[in-house]
Amino acid sequence: MFIKEGIIASPGIAIARALIYEKADVKVSADHYEDSDAEIKKFKQALDKSQSQLEEIRLKTVSELGKEEAAIFEAHEMILQDPEFVESVRVEIADNKVGAAYAVQIVTDRLVILFEQMNDPYFSARAADVKDVGNRVRNNILGIVRADLSKLKEDVIIIADDLAPSDTALMDKRKVRGFATNIGSRTSHTAIMARSLEIPAVLGLSDIDQKVNTGEMIILDGLNGRVTVNPDRYQIKEAEEDQRKYQAHLKELERIKDLEAITLDGHQVELVGNIGEPADIQGVLKNGGTGIGLYRTEFLYMNSDTMPGEDKQMAAYRSVLEAFPDGPVIIRTMDIGGDKKLPYLPLDDELNPFLGLRAIRLCFKEIKLLKTQLRAILRASVYGNAYIMFPMISNVDEVRQAKKILTACMAELDALQIAYRKDVKVGVMIEIPSAAITADIIAKEVDFFSIGTNDLCQYTIAVDRMNQAVSYLYDPFNPAILRLVKQVIQASENQPGLFTGMCGEMAGDPLATLLLLGLGLHEFSMSALSIPQVKKIIRNVRYQDAKKIAAEALTLETGVAVMAHVLESMKKLKIEI
Repeated sequence: MFIKEGIIASPGIAIARALIYEKADVKVSADHYEDSDAEIKKFKQALDKSQSQLEEIRLKTVSELGKEEAAIFEAHEMILQDPEFVESVRVEIADNKVGAAYAVQIVTDRLVILFEQMNDPYFSARAADVKDVGNRVRNNILGIVRADLSKLKEDVIIIADDLAPSDTALMDKRKVRGFATNIGSRTSHTAIMARSLEIPAVLGLSDIDQKVNTGEMIILDGLNGRVTVNPDRYQIKEAEEDQRKYQAHLKELERIKDLEAITLDGHQVELVGNIGEPADIQGVLKNGGTGIGLYRTEFLYMNSDTMPGEDKQMAAYRSVLEAFPDGPVIIRTMDIGGDKKLPYLPLDDELNPFLGLRAIRLCFKEIKLLKTQLRAILRASVYGNAYIMFPMISNVDEVRQAKKILTACMAELDALQIAYRKDVKVGVMIEIPSAAITADIIAKEVDFFSIGTNDLCQYTIAVDRMNQAVSYLYDPFNPAILRLVKQVIQASENQPGLFTGMCGEMAGDPLATLLLLGLGLHEFSMSALSIPQVKKIIRNVRYQDAKKIAAEALTLETGVAVMAHVLESMKKLKIEI
């Protein structure tokens, strides 16, 4: 028996036998081929076959899981049709006289490295999509058939180096009880699919496929990020009891998910969702979110071969607004630049892209792009309650400049007699320390703040959260972060009609809920699956108690002390997560 710990990707507990999922490590030779036309023909045939396979997988996923989960395979089909991918392979074959399979491998590896180097975890995780599509095309050229997970004879926990989205889509979901992989993160598609299937997953286990044999008994604990191999009967009995408790917990969340987020003494806050595209709407509705606290519009640009026009953008924004006719829909202007590059928007390489030309800074340089987006949002605003949010704001002058451009867009629509809401609210993302410190000044220019704790932590503590060597320093419970959050909230409270929300990961962390509630946060925006848990905590505490907990936390000297204080407070109040 041994225990290995990894990353919690999907909660729950599974007890079943291991199935080691092995995919052949395909080696493709760089042999010389004179007949380039024949190799290009092979490539095009493989593209067609891959397209048919992906369409079959997409339809199967729609029928079994729904359109939201199937959207990933639409993205895969877009990669197949991406001119950069297709033309790069063709050029590789024609210019270097290599075989089709080798050319696909070279281009795929190149694109995978490009995505993996992006600091944004969402985009770096998309490297798995490119790799999956490239491997599919390569295997179709070589006539390799992937292992079949659709015909499983017993309940299993799948152990693998990694799982591609197409692997999880085709597997027999009645028999798969969980995933454990060497690599992966909470934003990888293995994690996303596991959460969609509502089965536990623990990722980032480094060498779990080498430590386990097919048929060995496994306890996969997706609540604590732990895998136990060959447990004894007492451990199995304890895991079974934990399963029962967790199922009761899920039933409780289901019961309260559509209730108001209101404390025992009547203080109400708003729980809303973070989304990247309209397909994410259903998850927010399903989990009781009352609106959208962050619509990351850059995905409209990242998922397009050309700059999306005003009409296309307007249609996307309209679909989200119509889904939440009564709730807020906060649309963030594009956060492109730095490590998020577009093939159709040339940008110089930067030594430190997170501190460079990105977000609102890029928009000020490319004002036509910003104006196109703002006109699209304004036109869509008649279909709901649209809020416009500017990211990467560092000072009040940038706010005034952005508002000036917005006013110009309104004048352009007025001249064309195009309707829009005149009272559309304007806010900023507080993610740079200078903006947090001068929040009282910025408050005079806006209708709301939304605190982006991911970057606020990174900039305040001077730590690259993606760098494993220093990631231990990344701590949203650090007293400096708590003080900045409190300062921003106070600035909004001192300005009539202003509110402060939070759209960073901290907003969806159950361990942070009491603190943020007590600090006076008005709106919590998070991934859809986090909403019921945060709501449960809010509904089981008095606001006055939360304020006392937060006040005490502000006097503590370290993040560790703050965490210990929160855990002890939750224990006293009998609040479980």
